[in-house]
Amino acid sequence: MNTKLFQELESLAGAFKFDSITSERKAILQPLVDYIQDKHDNKSEVRLNLICTHNSRRSHLSQVWAQTAAAYYGIKNVFCYSGGTEATALFPVVAETLRQTGFKVQVIAEGSNPVYAIKYSENEHPVIGFSKAYDHEFNPSGEFVAIMTCSQADGGCPFIAGAEKRIPITFDDPKAFDHTPQQAEKYQERSLQIATEMFYVFSQIK
Repeated sequence: MNTKLFQELESLAGAFKFDSITSERKAILQPLVDYIQDKHDNKSEVRLNLICTHNSRRSHLSQVWAQTAAAYYGIKNVFCYSGGTEATALFPVVAETLRQTGFKVQVIAEGSNPVYAIKYSENEHPVIGFSKAYDHEFNPSGEFVAIMTCSQADGGCPFIAGAEKRIPITFDDPKAFDHTPQQAEKYQERSLQIATEMFYVFSQIK
């Protein structure tokens, strides 16, 4: 049973062009397709822990879009998490980018590392977004796949305890454009790339 997303997200999901993903990139995504398919076939829970250095940008975008894609395609028992090699804070421009795309984003705890509730659908549980280390108690301690969303974390984390598998799916950091006139455009561009790829992955699950 597919979940109905908020209208803006529903329209966006219907417009993704998977043929814009290169064959090289599809080959990078294939191990994740295989992992999810295997879990799905065995009626096991699918736990994705999306990891970047600071758990502030790419890992959050990947977590939110992967959870949304799973719901859109009706793939059950998918639980998406994110973490870093260190905790900082979810970068506010990420929250704003998601809000402008059609998510409902609410700050549920203030402070130096705010906690966000990010909703993609009226009746689904929100994604809880805040910066944490990948092995934080909020995240699973075993039976998950570690998806390395930045090459720095991939290189800096030779071992992720509890991970059944480790898959590098790296994205360019939009941080390079912080405080420049291109900031909003580049965050949106990276968010949509991640969205397209996560929706492609879940579209492949049979």
